[in-house]
Amino acid sequence: MNKVFVTGVGMIPFAKPGASAPYHVMAAEAARAALQDAGVDYSDIEQAYAGYVYGDSTCGQKALYGVGMTGIPIVNVNNNCSTGSTALFLARQAIASGAADCVLVLGFEQMSPGALGSVFTDRPAPFDDFDAVTDRLVGKPEIPLALRYFGGAGLAHMEKYGTPLEAFARIRAKASRHAANNPLALFRKEVTAQDVLDAPMIWPGVMTRLMACPPTCGAAAAVLVSEEFAKKRGLRADVFIAAQAMTTDRASTFEANDMMRLVGYEMSREAAAKVYAQSGIGPDDLDVVELHDCFAHNELITYEALGLCPEGGADKFIRDGDNTYGGKVVTNPSGGLLSKGHPLGATGLAQCFELTHQLRGSAGARQVANARTALQHNLGLGGACVVTLYQAA
Repeated sequence: MNKVFVTGVGMIPFAKPGASAPYHVMAAEAARAALQDAGVDYSDIEQAYAGYVYGDSTCGQKALYGVGMTGIPIVNVNNNCSTGSTALFLARQAIASGAADCVLVLGFEQMSPGALGSVFTDRPAPFDDFDAVTDRLVGKPEIPLALRYFGGAGLAHMEKYGTPLEAFARIRAKASRHAANNPLALFRKEVTAQDVLDAPMIWPGVMTRLMACPPTCGAAAAVLVSEEFAKKRGLRADVFIAAQAMTTDRASTFEANDMMRLVGYEMSREAAAKVYAQSGIGPDDLDVVELHDCFAHNELITYEALGLCPEGGADKFIRDGDNTYGGKVVTNPSGGLLSKGHPLGATGLAQCFELTHQLRGSAGARQVANARTALQHNLGLGGACVVTLYQAA
Protein backbone atom coordinates (compact mmCIF):
# COMPACT_ATOMS: atom_id res chain seq x y z
CA MET A 1 0.00 0.00 0.00
CA ASN A 2 1.29 3.44 -0.91
CA LYS A 3 1.94 5.98 1.82
CA VAL A 4 -0.58 8.84 1.67
CA PHE A 5 0.38 12.45 2.38
CA VAL A 6 -1.78 15.51 2.99
CA THR A 7 0.09 18.02 0.84
CA GLY A 8 -2.49 20.81 0.79
CA VAL A 9 -5.51 22.00 2.77
CA GLY A 10 -7.98 24.84 2.36
CA MET A 11 -10.93 26.18 4.32
CA ILE A 12 -13.15 29.26 4.32
CA PRO A 13 -14.63 30.99 7.38
CA PHE A 14 -17.85 29.30 8.49
CA ALA A 15 -21.02 31.40 8.55
CA LYS A 16 -24.63 31.33 9.72
CA PRO A 17 -27.30 30.20 7.24
CA GLY A 18 -28.21 33.10 4.99
CA ALA A 19 -24.87 34.84 5.56
CA SER A 20 -22.76 32.73 3.21
CA ALA A 21 -22.18 32.54 -0.52
CA PRO A 22 -23.97 29.73 -2.43
CA TYR A 23 -22.55 26.25 -1.97
CA HIS A 24 -20.70 26.10 -5.28
CA VAL A 25 -18.95 29.41 -4.64
CA MET A 26 -17.86 28.36 -1.14
CA ALA A 27 -16.71 24.96 -2.39
CA ALA A 28 -14.69 26.34 -5.28
CA GLU A 29 -12.96 28.82 -2.95
CA ALA A 30 -11.95 26.07 -0.53
CA ALA A 31 -10.77 23.84 -3.38
CA ARG A 32 -8.62 26.60 -4.86
CA ALA A 33 -7.12 27.29 -1.43
CA ALA A 34 -6.16 23.63 -1.03
CA LEU A 35 -4.64 23.50 -4.52
CA GLN A 36 -2.64 26.65 -3.84
CA ASP A 37 -1.47 25.32 -0.48
CA ALA A 38 -0.39 22.08 -2.16
CA GLY A 39 1.35 23.84 -5.04
CA VAL A 40 -0.51 21.88 -7.71
CA ASP A 41 -2.92 22.81 -10.49
CA TYR A 42 -6.38 21.37 -10.94
CA SER A 43 -5.03 19.70 -14.07
CA ASP A 44 -2.82 17.58 -11.79
CA ILE A 45 -5.85 16.15 -9.96
CA GLU A 46 -6.71 12.63 -11.13
CA GLN A 47 -9.86 12.07 -9.07
CA ALA A 48 -12.10 14.18 -6.86
CA TYR A 49 -14.48 13.26 -4.04
CA ALA A 50 -17.11 15.85 -3.12
CA GLY A 51 -19.10 15.53 0.11
CA TYR A 52 -22.37 17.24 1.03
CA VAL A 53 -25.63 16.23 2.71
CA TYR A 54 -28.27 18.78 1.70
CA GLY A 55 -28.22 19.12 -2.07
CA ASP A 56 -29.26 17.57 -5.34
CA SER A 57 -27.23 14.96 -7.15
CA THR A 58 -23.97 16.06 -8.83
CA CYS A 59 -23.53 19.18 -6.71
CA GLY A 60 -19.88 18.15 -6.64
CA GLN A 61 -19.67 18.70 -10.38
CA LYS A 62 -21.36 22.09 -10.06
CA ALA A 63 -18.81 23.08 -7.42
CA LEU A 64 -15.72 21.81 -9.22
CA TYR A 65 -16.61 22.84 -12.74
CA GLY A 66 -15.96 26.36 -11.54
CA VAL A 67 -12.39 25.30 -10.72
CA GLY A 68 -11.72 23.28 -13.86
CA MET A 69 -13.32 20.92 -16.35
CA THR A 70 -10.76 18.23 -17.06
CA GLY A 71 -13.03 15.20 -17.40
CA ILE A 72 -11.78 13.47 -14.25
CA PRO A 73 -13.99 11.21 -12.11
CA ILE A 74 -15.94 13.26 -9.56
CA VAL A 75 -17.64 11.13 -6.92
CA ASN A 76 -20.44 12.66 -4.84
CA VAL A 77 -20.54 11.43 -1.23
CA ASN A 78 -23.36 11.64 1.33
CA ASN A 79 -22.90 9.90 4.68
CA ASN A 80 -24.67 12.29 7.01
CA CYS A 81 -22.38 14.19 9.40
CA SER A 82 -19.42 11.90 8.58
CA THR A 83 -19.63 12.84 4.89
CA GLY A 84 -16.39 14.84 4.72
CA SER A 85 -14.28 12.15 6.34
CA THR A 86 -15.98 9.45 4.27
CA ALA A 87 -14.82 11.33 1.16
CA LEU A 88 -11.36 11.48 2.74
CA PHE A 89 -11.52 7.72 3.41
CA LEU A 90 -12.28 7.03 -0.26
CA ALA A 91 -9.56 9.37 -1.50
CA ARG A 92 -6.97 7.78 0.79
CA GLN A 93 -7.95 4.33 -0.49
CA ALA A 94 -7.51 5.46 -4.09
CA ILE A 95 -3.94 6.57 -3.43
CA ALA A 96 -3.01 3.74 -1.06
CA SER A 97 -4.15 1.16 -3.61
CA GLY A 98 -2.26 2.80 -6.47
CA ALA A 99 -5.39 3.79 -8.40
CA ALA A 100 -4.34 7.46 -8.29
CA ASP A 101 -1.43 9.64 -7.18
CA CYS A 102 -3.09 13.02 -6.67
CA VAL A 103 -6.66 13.37 -5.40
CA LEU A 104 -8.79 16.32 -4.30
CA VAL A 105 -11.23 15.91 -1.42
CA LEU A 106 -13.91 18.56 -0.97
CA GLY A 107 -16.67 19.05 1.60
CA PHE A 108 -19.31 21.77 1.65
CA GLU A 109 -22.76 22.59 2.98
CA GLN A 110 -25.32 25.32 2.47
CA MET A 111 -27.67 24.86 5.40
CA SER A 112 -31.02 26.28 6.46
CA PRO A 113 -31.76 27.74 9.91
CA GLY A 114 -33.23 25.54 12.62
CA ALA A 115 -33.07 21.89 13.60
CA LEU A 116 -32.08 19.21 11.11
CA GLY A 117 -34.92 17.42 9.37
CA SER A 118 -35.73 15.01 6.57
CA VAL A 119 -36.17 16.29 3.03
CA PHE A 120 -38.05 13.29 1.65
CA THR A 121 -41.15 12.55 3.72
CA ASP A 122 -42.95 10.23 1.29
CA ARG A 123 -40.77 7.14 1.99
CA PRO A 124 -39.22 5.22 4.88
CA ALA A 125 -36.63 7.36 6.66
CA PRO A 126 -33.15 5.98 7.46
CA PHE A 127 -33.79 7.01 11.06
CA ASP A 128 -37.00 5.03 11.61
CA ASP A 129 -35.20 2.36 13.66
CA PHE A 130 -33.30 5.02 15.63
CA ASP A 131 -36.51 6.88 16.35
CA ALA A 132 -38.27 3.75 17.58
CA VAL A 133 -35.52 3.07 20.14
CA THR A 134 -35.43 6.73 21.19
CA ASP A 135 -39.19 6.84 21.62
CA ARG A 136 -38.98 3.80 23.88
CA LEU A 137 -35.97 4.90 25.95
CA VAL A 138 -36.37 8.67 26.03
CA GLY A 139 -39.80 9.80 24.93
CA LYS A 140 -39.89 13.62 24.81
CA PRO A 141 -41.57 13.85 21.37
CA GLU A 142 -41.71 17.62 21.70
CA ILE A 143 -37.90 17.89 21.46
CA PRO A 144 -36.21 17.82 18.00
CA LEU A 145 -34.81 14.40 17.20
CA ALA A 146 -31.09 15.23 17.11
CA LEU A 147 -31.40 16.74 20.59
CA ARG A 148 -33.27 13.66 21.78
CA TYR A 149 -30.58 11.35 20.39
CA PHE A 150 -27.56 13.06 21.91
CA GLY A 151 -29.29 14.49 24.94
CA GLY A 152 -30.56 10.99 25.63
CA ALA A 153 -27.03 9.64 25.35
CA GLY A 154 -25.79 12.29 27.76
CA LEU A 155 -28.61 11.50 30.16
CA ALA A 156 -27.70 7.81 30.02
CA HIS A 157 -24.12 8.71 30.99
CA MET A 158 -25.38 10.92 33.82
CA GLU A 159 -27.55 8.12 35.18
CA LYS A 160 -24.88 5.44 34.79
CA TYR A 161 -21.88 7.35 36.18
CA GLY A 162 -23.35 10.28 38.11
CA THR A 163 -22.00 12.77 35.57
CA PRO A 164 -23.13 16.32 36.44
CA LEU A 165 -24.66 18.76 33.98
CA GLU A 166 -21.68 21.02 34.71
CA ALA A 167 -19.39 18.58 32.87
CA PHE A 168 -21.11 19.38 29.57
CA ALA A 169 -20.99 23.09 30.39
CA ARG A 170 -17.23 22.86 30.97
CA ILE A 171 -16.81 21.26 27.54
CA ARG A 172 -18.70 24.10 25.87
CA ALA A 173 -16.69 26.72 27.76
CA LYS A 174 -13.47 25.01 26.70
CA ALA A 175 -14.63 25.05 23.09
CA SER A 176 -15.19 28.80 23.26
CA ARG A 177 -11.71 29.44 24.68
CA HIS A 178 -10.15 27.47 21.84
CA ALA A 179 -12.30 29.12 19.15
CA ALA A 180 -11.27 32.57 20.35
CA ASN A 181 -7.93 31.88 18.62
CA ASN A 182 -9.45 30.56 15.37
CA PRO A 183 -10.27 33.25 12.79
CA LEU A 184 -12.27 30.72 10.75
CA ALA A 185 -14.66 29.80 13.60
CA LEU A 186 -18.26 30.96 13.61
CA PHE A 187 -18.49 31.78 17.33
CA ARG A 188 -15.37 33.33 18.86
CA LYS A 189 -16.86 34.83 22.00
CA GLU A 190 -15.62 33.18 25.19
CA VAL A 191 -18.22 31.88 27.61
CA THR A 192 -17.85 30.40 31.08
CA ALA A 193 -19.33 27.16 32.32
CA GLN A 194 -21.80 29.23 34.31
CA ASP A 195 -22.81 31.12 31.16
CA VAL A 196 -23.54 27.78 29.52
CA LEU A 197 -25.62 26.61 32.49
CA ASP A 198 -27.52 29.90 32.54
CA ALA A 199 -28.45 29.67 28.84
CA PRO A 200 -32.05 28.75 27.98
CA MET A 201 -32.88 25.13 28.82
CA ILE A 202 -34.03 23.07 25.86
CA TRP A 203 -34.22 19.88 27.95
CA PRO A 204 -34.46 20.65 31.69
CA GLY A 205 -31.63 19.07 33.62
CA VAL A 206 -30.04 17.64 30.46
CA MET A 207 -29.19 20.33 27.92
CA THR A 208 -29.03 24.10 27.47
CA ARG A 209 -29.00 25.85 24.11
CA LEU A 210 -25.23 26.50 24.23
CA MET A 211 -24.52 22.77 24.49
CA ALA A 212 -25.66 22.21 20.89
CA CYS A 213 -23.74 23.13 17.76
CA PRO A 214 -25.33 25.64 15.36
CA PRO A 215 -26.43 25.01 11.75
CA THR A 216 -23.60 26.38 9.64
CA CYS A 217 -22.55 26.98 6.04
CA GLY A 218 -19.00 26.49 4.82
CA ALA A 219 -16.47 24.47 2.86
CA ALA A 220 -13.07 22.82 3.30
CA ALA A 221 -10.79 20.74 1.10
CA ALA A 222 -7.58 18.71 1.03
CA VAL A 223 -5.16 17.42 -1.59
CA LEU A 224 -3.80 13.92 -0.99
CA VAL A 225 -0.79 12.55 -2.85
CA SER A 226 1.37 9.46 -2.96
CA GLU A 227 4.94 9.59 -1.70
CA GLU A 228 6.29 9.06 -5.21
CA PHE A 229 4.21 11.93 -6.61
CA ALA A 230 5.31 14.26 -3.80
CA LYS A 231 8.98 13.46 -4.42
CA LYS A 232 8.69 13.80 -8.20
CA ARG A 233 6.96 17.17 -7.94
CA GLY A 234 8.87 18.51 -4.94
CA LEU A 235 5.70 18.86 -2.88
CA ARG A 236 5.59 19.11 0.88
CA ALA A 237 5.34 15.71 2.55
CA ASP A 238 5.38 16.65 6.21
CA VAL A 239 1.99 15.18 7.21
CA PHE A 240 0.81 11.67 6.36
CA ILE A 241 -2.14 9.43 7.21
CA ALA A 242 -0.74 6.69 9.40
CA ALA A 243 -4.00 4.75 9.80
CA GLN A 244 -7.70 5.08 9.10
CA ALA A 245 -10.85 3.07 9.74
CA MET A 246 -14.52 3.42 8.94
CA THR A 247 -17.26 1.57 10.79
CA THR A 248 -21.04 1.30 10.61
CA ASP A 249 -23.65 0.09 13.06
CA ARG A 250 -23.93 -3.40 14.45
CA ALA A 251 -27.12 -5.06 15.67
CA SER A 252 -26.25 -3.96 19.22
CA THR A 253 -26.96 -0.35 18.21
CA PHE A 254 -30.66 -1.17 18.41
CA GLU A 255 -30.68 -4.25 20.64
CA ALA A 256 -28.67 -2.99 23.62
CA ASN A 257 -31.32 -0.49 24.79
CA ASP A 258 -28.52 2.02 25.37
CA MET A 259 -28.74 5.57 24.03
CA MET A 260 -24.95 5.89 24.00
CA ARG A 261 -24.72 2.96 21.60
CA LEU A 262 -27.57 4.36 19.53
CA VAL A 263 -25.57 7.53 18.83
CA GLY A 264 -22.42 5.69 17.78
CA TYR A 265 -20.40 4.90 20.92
CA GLU A 266 -19.62 1.37 19.68
CA MET A 267 -18.84 2.56 16.14
CA SER A 268 -16.42 5.10 17.55
CA ARG A 269 -14.75 2.63 19.90
CA GLU A 270 -14.37 0.01 17.16
CA ALA A 271 -12.97 2.48 14.60
CA ALA A 272 -10.48 3.85 17.13
CA ALA A 273 -9.38 0.34 18.14
CA LYS A 274 -8.73 -0.53 14.49
CA VAL A 275 -6.67 2.63 13.99
CA TYR A 276 -4.62 1.98 17.13
CA ALA A 277 -3.99 -1.61 15.98
CA GLN A 278 -3.02 -0.55 12.44
CA SER A 279 -0.57 2.08 13.61
CA GLY A 280 0.80 0.63 16.83
CA ILE A 281 -0.07 3.98 18.43
CA GLY A 282 -2.37 4.21 21.43
CA PRO A 283 -4.45 6.98 22.96
CA ASP A 284 -1.67 7.87 25.41
CA ASP A 285 0.54 8.76 22.42
CA LEU A 286 -1.81 11.40 20.99
CA ASP A 287 -0.95 15.10 21.14
CA VAL A 288 -4.11 16.57 19.65
CA VAL A 289 -7.60 15.35 18.76
CA GLU A 290 -10.40 16.81 16.67
CA LEU A 291 -13.55 14.90 17.60
CA HIS A 292 -17.22 15.13 16.68
CA ASP A 293 -18.75 17.44 19.29
CA CYS A 294 -22.11 18.10 17.62
CA PHE A 295 -23.34 18.31 21.22
CA ALA A 296 -21.24 18.69 24.35
CA HIS A 297 -22.73 15.36 25.40
CA ASN A 298 -21.19 13.59 22.41
CA GLU A 299 -17.76 15.04 23.14
CA LEU A 300 -17.94 13.67 26.66
CA ILE A 301 -18.89 10.12 25.70
CA THR A 302 -16.39 10.17 22.82
CA TYR A 303 -13.52 10.78 25.26
CA GLU A 304 -14.25 7.32 26.61
CA ALA A 305 -14.96 5.70 23.23
CA LEU A 306 -11.56 6.83 21.92
CA GLY A 307 -9.80 5.65 25.06
CA LEU A 308 -8.69 9.13 26.11
CA CYS A 309 -9.93 8.29 29.60
CA PRO A 310 -11.48 5.22 31.27
CA GLU A 311 -15.18 4.48 30.93
CA GLY A 312 -16.96 6.58 33.50
CA GLY A 313 -13.89 8.80 33.85
CA ALA A 314 -14.90 11.66 31.58
CA ASP A 315 -15.96 14.05 34.33
CA LYS A 316 -12.60 13.70 36.10
CA PHE A 317 -10.80 14.02 32.75
CA ILE A 318 -12.58 17.35 32.21
CA ARG A 319 -12.12 18.65 35.76
CA ASP A 320 -8.41 17.84 35.67
CA GLY A 321 -8.03 19.90 32.48
CA ASP A 322 -6.76 16.90 30.55
CA ASN A 323 -8.81 17.89 27.49
CA THR A 324 -7.09 21.22 26.87
CA TYR A 325 -3.71 22.96 26.71
CA GLY A 326 -1.39 21.85 29.51
CA GLY A 327 -3.34 18.63 30.00
CA LYS A 328 -3.15 15.10 28.63
CA VAL A 329 -4.39 15.77 25.07
CA VAL A 330 -5.75 18.94 23.49
CA THR A 331 -9.23 18.23 22.14
CA ASN A 332 -10.77 20.41 19.44
CA PRO A 333 -8.22 23.25 19.38
CA SER A 334 -10.26 24.66 16.47
CA GLY A 335 -13.22 25.22 18.79
CA GLY A 336 -14.90 22.10 17.47
CA LEU A 337 -18.37 21.92 16.04
CA LEU A 338 -19.74 23.70 19.09
CA SER A 339 -17.90 26.95 18.37
CA LYS A 340 -16.36 26.59 14.92
CA GLY A 341 -19.67 25.43 13.43
CA HIS A 342 -20.91 22.28 11.70
CA PRO A 343 -21.58 22.51 7.95
CA LEU A 344 -22.23 18.79 7.68
CA GLY A 345 -20.34 17.90 4.51
CA ALA A 346 -17.41 20.18 5.34
CA THR A 347 -16.82 19.11 8.95
CA GLY A 348 -14.52 16.16 8.26
CA LEU A 349 -12.32 18.24 5.95
CA ALA A 350 -12.28 21.14 8.42
CA GLN A 351 -10.95 18.70 11.01
CA CYS A 352 -8.29 17.59 8.51
CA PHE A 353 -7.40 21.26 7.89
CA GLU A 354 -6.94 21.89 11.61
CA LEU A 355 -4.86 18.80 12.32
CA THR A 356 -2.66 19.30 9.28
CA HIS A 357 -1.77 22.80 10.48
CA GLN A 358 -1.20 21.51 14.01
CA LEU A 359 1.29 18.92 12.75
CA ARG A 360 2.95 21.47 10.48
CA GLY A 361 3.33 23.81 13.46
CA SER A 362 1.40 26.52 11.61
CA ALA A 363 -1.73 26.81 13.78
CA GLY A 364 -0.78 30.19 15.24
CA ALA A 365 -2.18 31.14 18.63
CA ARG A 366 -3.95 27.79 18.97
CA GLN A 367 -0.82 25.72 18.23
CA VAL A 368 -0.40 22.61 20.37
CA ALA A 369 3.23 22.52 21.46
CA ASN A 370 5.37 19.88 19.74
CA ALA A 371 2.38 18.19 18.10
CA ARG A 372 3.49 15.06 16.23
CA THR A 373 0.48 12.72 16.36
CA ALA A 374 -3.15 13.70 15.78
CA LEU A 375 -6.46 11.84 15.77
CA GLN A 376 -9.61 12.78 13.87
CA HIS A 377 -13.07 11.43 14.80
CA ASN A 378 -16.07 12.18 12.59
CA LEU A 379 -19.47 10.60 13.26
CA GLY A 380 -22.70 10.45 11.30
CA LEU A 381 -25.89 8.87 12.58
CA GLY A 382 -27.58 6.39 10.37
CA GLY A 383 -24.69 5.55 10.66
CA ALA A 384 -20.98 5.80 9.97
CA CYS A 385 -17.86 6.72 11.90
CA VAL A 386 -14.43 7.52 10.46
CA VAL A 387 -11.33 7.74 12.63
CA THR A 388 -8.08 8.93 11.05
CA LEU A 389 -4.60 9.07 12.55
CA TYR A 390 -2.16 11.66 11.18
CA GLN A 391 1.54 11.97 11.93
CA ALA A 392 4.23 14.50 11.23
CA ALA A 393 6.82 13.04 8.92
